[in-house]
Amino acid sequence: MKPFIPQLVYIEPRALEYPLGQELLKKFQDMNIEIRETTSHNQIRNLPGDTDFKKYRTAKSTLVVGVRKTLKFDTSKPSAEYAIPLATGCMGHCHYCYLQTTLGSKPYIRTYVNLDEIFDAAQGYMDERQNEITRFEAACTSDIVGLDHLTHSLKKTIEFFGEKEYGRLRFVTKFHHVDHLLDAKHNGKTRFRFSINSKYVIKNFEPGTSSFDERIEAARKVAGAGYPLGFIVAPIYMHENWKEGYRELFERLSAELSGVDIPDLTFELIQHRFTGPAKKVIEKNYPKSKLEMDESKRKYKWGRYGIGKYVYQKEEASDLEATIRGYVSEYFPQSEVQYFT
Repeated sequence: MKPFIPQLVYIEPRALEYPLGQELLKKFQDMNIEIRETTSHNQIRNLPGDTDFKKYRTAKSTLVVGVRKTLKFDTSKPSAEYAIPLATGCMGHCHYCYLQTTLGSKPYIRTYVNLDEIFDAAQGYMDERQNEITRFEAACTSDIVGLDHLTHSLKKTIEFFGEKEYGRLRFVTKFHHVDHLLDAKHNGKTRFRFSINSKYVIKNFEPGTSSFDERIEAARKVAGAGYPLGFIVAPIYMHENWKEGYRELFERLSAELSGVDIPDLTFELIQHRFTGPAKKVIEKNYPKSKLEMDESKRKYKWGRYGIGKYVYQKEEASDLEATIRGYVSEYFPQSEVQYFT
């Protein structure tokens, strides 16, 4: 698939006080993309579209260039200690994504230009933990790789952490546009992960993302560039013949990575979950989705801030975990499963 190009760009005036803001302004002017001014990246109004459905589609192709004011990082367990905020929002259309709820009425994509201030904040968190490794997740609120061919914010972040003794960067992507990242001076401090899934899930629930084959070709490139590599199997979803579907996934993955040197391969396993508010948003934005969200078939699990989610029943979750762990150990016996959740 082609790299993301926004159809509409908003720029905060303050963003132009930063070199990256000026650089992006010129880039989008040269590309003849419509540019509008906004007082705040949180206040984008009057998006084109005469229905909510059309406005949602427009928002997904709109990029806002702004300044990140909140430099207090969220936690990001179990993936990392902290989430580093480089961008918010995603150009993909994955039906199940938790950003459906967290971004709600603001599904447009935001990129932040005050990178040095964000890096200073990250350094502060590393200093607090002194001689402990501190991991930062760059993909909590966006698919940063899908945007980075335009901004190179991620590349700068990779090189920032490449110079840190105790800092580590991690991110996950469903996009294959990685070529500009292959020569980054990462020094082994960044774990590059790809999201993978069964054919059924990718076909039915992941429109607007790179194909499985494109992702794995990118993974081969990333491994060749010396990055620590990982895969996130998420969401693990109990579709018809799911065990066969996920076995086929690992067979294909093993075949595609045959002969590739991956000394420290990791897997992260995440079962499908949804919240009540997410279900409403998903059904509105993707009315024809096949995504199963029947609360009566699920277990309610309390989360942070008193917001719960619906996960699989205990027996089903145990079956999911045992099955996928079994495939990992069968096809990638030298790898590590970091967690199942």
